[in-house]
Amino acid sequence: MIQIFGLARIGRDVEVRNTTGGDAVASVSLAFSYGRKGDDGKKPVQWVDGALWGKRAEALAPYFTKGALVTVALEDTHIETFKKADGTEGVKLAGRITAIDLAGGGQPQQQAPAPAPKPQQRPAPQRAPAGGGFEDMADDVPF
Repeated sequence: MIQIFGLARIGRDVEVRNTTGGDAVASVSLAFSYGRKGDDGKKPVQWVDGALWGKRAEALAPYFTKGALVTVALEDTHIETFKKADGTEGVKLAGRITAIDLAGGGQPQQQAPAPAPKPQQRPAPQRAPAGGGFEDMADDVPF
């Protein structure tokens, strides 16, 4: 059995569908970067289609938006064939997600970002009384 573990970016917003039996399944498009940058300045990317099943798919899908960074473990990884838009046959790597955690990004789709709180004004610092404070020190300290 082939397993994949790693850090990936989500390539598009997650889609949740239900099977005829009523089970939820989320399709997660994962982009794994690997190797060194090429002449174009970009690292090569391996795309993997992951499937997340059950209540976890429904609960986590709003957080898995395009560009979110996740750590993921996939099992039953295999190659699938599909028909491309131009009519030719393509292949893709696919697997079942067994563990997934947000590593960065991933704001829920339904919630608007909260407004930033206004900074509170701090009172001006009090100066030390004359005689014995820092005012008596020379300004030309060598460090």
